[in-house]
Amino acid sequence: MSTDTVAPPAAPEDAFATPLIDATGLVREHRILIKDETRYASGSHKEPAARAVVARAVADGFTHITVATCGNYGRAMATAATAAGLTCTVVLPTGWSDGGAFMRAAGARVHLVDGSYEDAVDESRRLATEDGTVDGNVDGPYVDAVFSGHGIVVEALRAALPEPPAAIWVPVGNGTTIIAIHLQLRRLGWPTVLYGVGSAANNPIVTSWPGPYQMLPPDAVSTTDHNQPLVNWHALQGPEAMAAIADSGGAAYGVDDDQLREAQAMLATVGAHPTAAGSVAMAGLYAEAARGGLLPGTHVVLLSGR
Repeated sequence: MSTDTVAPPAAPEDAFATPLIDATGLVREHRILIKDETRYASGSHKEPAARAVVARAVADGFTHITVATCGNYGRAMATAATAAGLTCTVVLPTGWSDGGAFMRAAGARVHLVDGSYEDAVDESRRLATEDGTVDGNVDGPYVDAVFSGHGIVVEALRAALPEPPAAIWVPVGNGTTIIAIHLQLRRLGWPTVLYGVGSAANNPIVTSWPGPYQMLPPDAVSTTDHNQPLVNWHALQGPEAMAAIADSGGAAYGVDDDQLREAQAMLATVGAHPTAAGSVAMAGLYAEAARGGLLPGTHVVLLSGR
C-alpha cells in the first residue's frame, strides 16, 4: 500500500497546501487519495470558507461576526476572524465539541445555548442584528463566499491530478461543502461523481435520499461523542445538496458510530488523524466497497476535522 504524500503537511493557507495522501490498497485494489483538510490551523476543512467570509465582512466595514456551530465551522471562524482582527462570537450547543475551549483560545467569544445546532443558529442570527455585526452562517449573506472558499479544494485537485477523479466522497451536515464542490466541478466540466456521507438516521439529507427532502423531527436525532458534528434535524442547504449529488450521478449514505471509528483507525495507518466524525467520508467509501459498488478509477476522500 502506497502512503506517499503529494503535498506537504502544514498549517496551510489554502487547500493547495493540505496533503493529498495516496492510500491505494487501503480498500482492496482501489486507488484512494485522502485529501486531509484537517491540517489547517483550526483543524477544520471549513477554514477556507471562513476566511472568505471574514474577508467580505471586513471589506463591508463590519467589526463583529457571529456564527453557529457544531464545532468545525466555529473553530475555523474563530481562527480566521482573529487573524483578520475581527471580533467573533460563536454560538455552540451546551456540551458539544470541547465546550468551546479551542474557539476561546483562538480569540472568539463563545456563547453556549441549551438545545440543538438549530437552536444555536437561531441565537446567532439574533445576535447578528446588533450594530456592526454580520451573520456569518453558511446560509447567510455571504453564502457565495462560503461556496467559493469550499470550492478551493477542487482547484487543488486539478493542480495535483492529471485527470478528474472518478468520485469525491464528502461529509454532509448542512450540505454546504458538497454544493460548493459540485459548483466548481461543473465550472471545470469535470464528470466526477459526488457521494455525500452523514450520520445514519441523524441527518435529513441521508434519511431523505433520493428525495424529496424532509426535515427530521427535532427529537428524532441522537448525538454521541463520535457523530456530534454530523447531526442535524434540518440541513440548512439540504435540498440544494441533494440536487447537487443527484446531478453528479452520486448518492447519499449514512454510517453509524462503529463505522466511523473503524474508518478513523484505518486512516491512522496512512498517517491521517481526523476525529471519528471527520472520518465519515472514508466510512462511506469503505461500506460501499464492501457492497461491491465502487466505480472504477480514482476516489478522493475528504477528511473534515481533527
